[in-house]
Formats: sequence, structure tokens, C-alpha cells
Amino acid sequence: MEFFTKKMKLPDADNALPGRSKEMSVPERHFVNGNLMKPPFPEDFEQAIFGMGCFWGAERHFWEQEGVYITAAGYAGGITPNPTYEEVCSGLTGHNEVVLVVFDPTVVTFEVLLALFWESHDPTQGMRQGNDVGTQYRSGIYTFSPEQSARAEASMAIFQNNLRKGGYEAITTEIYCAPEFYYAEHYHQQYLAKVPNGYCGLGGTGVCYKREAAKS
Repeated sequence: MEFFTKKMKLPDADNALPGRSKEMSVPERHFVNGNLMKPPFPEDFEQAIFGMGCFWGAERHFWEQEGVYITAAGYAGGITPNPTYEEVCSGLTGHNEVVLVVFDPTVVTFEVLLALFWESHDPTQGMRQGNDVGTQYRSGIYTFSPEQSARAEASMAIFQNNLRKGGYEAITTEIYCAPEFYYAEHYHQQYLAKVPNGYCGLGGTGVCYKREAAKS
């Protein structure tokens, strides 16, 4: 019961694991499209970070979207620097499993990515996503500009209204400025491209976002 409690409650600085200064080693290039996995990214491209449950399935949703340059599985929103997967699963880092998305805004808008985010998981479940239970599975949007923040908040209002019509509870998604992103281990990167029948763990609500309601 104590372990379960830890997984459902975010740790404070006194209880978080110490982590390490060494960064995680990841492949130089994206397994699906061959683009560079780490900065510098092409000029004028934008970034966003999304948490929506297990990052294996979440990452695939975004790399399949036209206009996305790279995706990367990682950890963000917690305390522990450069955490390992096992540490994140312990619930003692405060981190969320997330996906970094680098995209060309002339090809795909942030609103389209937001629609994909909302429709691809259930954002009303708090510290879980389906059968995956724990603080690392919480719903989150981590933004890189005030404009992104405003659009994310507006999109949440739109989707909350649509969810209510479908009989769903209040959205629990956290939205704030992007914290430091820590790359996950190499074997997590583009996992479902390497293991096509691997575990996904994501399921949407069946409620549509209605992209036309969001103005760029």
C-alpha cells in the first residue's frame, strides 16, 4: 500500500531521488525518419512536449503526423536530474513520461498537434492512463512560448465542453511552461517502430476535438 501511495502522489524535493549529472545516451538519428535526435534543430521549427500515458504509444501518434521533424521519448516535470526508467517508475522522481515533438509550423500547426493530443488519450484520469497507474502517466502539455500556452488553454476549454457532452468528468491535464526535458533510454526511442506489435496502452475517449473550433 505504501508503494502504491508513492506512485499516486508527487514527491517533494526532500523525498525525490538524487539522479545524476550524466545525460542519457540516445541514438544520433530518429529510427523512423533519420533526422537528428538532438539540437540544433532546423531554424524556425517549433517544439512542444506532451504527456499522455505510456510514451511508446504517444510517440507513434506524433511521428506519424506529417510535418513532425522528430519525436523523442523522455521524462519531464519532475525533480530528479537525468532519471532512469526504473527510477521514474518508482514514483520518486516526480517526472512524467513525455514525448518531445519538433515540428515545422508551415506544414502542421500546433492546433493540429493539440487535437491529436486530446483525441488520443483520456485526459480525465488523473495519475493514470487506462491500466497504467502512477504519476508518470498523467496528462500534460508543456509549452515553449506564451502563445503556445494560450492556445493550449483555449484548446482545453474546447475539449472540456465536448467531453461534458459525452458524459466525461473534468480534465486533469496540467499545462505549464516546458521544464527541462530528459531523453529516455535508447531502447524506448521509437519503440513501436522497432516492435510493431508492442504494448501501446493508449485509448481515446471517442470524443472529437473539432479542429475547426481552434483559430490560429
